[in-house]
Amino acid sequence: MSDLQRIDYSDGGTPLVALHGKPAGQARAAVAVFPTFMNSTTGVEVKARALIDEGYEVLIGDFYGPDAPANPDEAFAALEKLRNDPPAMRQRLRATLDLLRDLAPDLPHLAIGFCLGGMAVLEMARDGQDLLAVASFHGLLETRLPAEVRPRARMLVCHGDRDELVPRSHVIAFWEEMDQVAADWHFHSYANVGHGFTAKVGLDGSPNPAFDASADRQSWRAMLGFFAETLEC
Repeated sequence: MSDLQRIDYSDGGTPLVALHGKPAGQARAAVAVFPTFMNSTTGVEVKARALIDEGYEVLIGDFYGPDAPANPDEAFAALEKLRNDPPAMRQRLRATLDLLRDLAPDLPHLAIGFCLGGMAVLEMARDGQDLLAVASFHGLLETRLPAEVRPRARMLVCHGDRDELVPRSHVIAFWEEMDQVAADWHFHSYANVGHGFTAKVGLDGSPNPAFDASADRQSWRAMLGFFAETLEC
């Protein structure tokens, strides 16, 4: 199994900690991995290692720094604090992308994210970041800073149709926002699937009732195919 090495970085005066890993041979591309609202978890690190095994260099970013939550209640509070200041949130996300570019300046850059991380990659696309493609897994779709110009990144959104955090009104609003700026977007929706469908384990360490093996497999394969196609273009 691939090792992930700690790298210290910062967003202004806020110290952050990333996890970085490389494949044995030449990497196909470098991928920023934005984790869940609990920050990096075992499940997120499993996905990062799976990307390394597919030949990608990876960097798991840090949302919070020293204020990282220790439990779900703290995580919800930290999530709301981050989301309530969209410019500051985007600056925090850009710090991870800047580190990725420093580590892998000669590789194409991609991004994936889960839950809050799924929202993060869509925010970076809306922000016009120089990414070839992003993939959001059960990410939040609502934004306070809608895209004003066509994003550079192609977008893949993998969404559970019964996601209790993302009503259909948010889905339609996202589609319309992307159409307004002629974005290159792909949207996969899985019937009878809720939020957090890629996570086998819940926040308390017990089996996650929202995990859906089929949606997890299909969304991962969709991302691998989407990235491979983008890199071949």
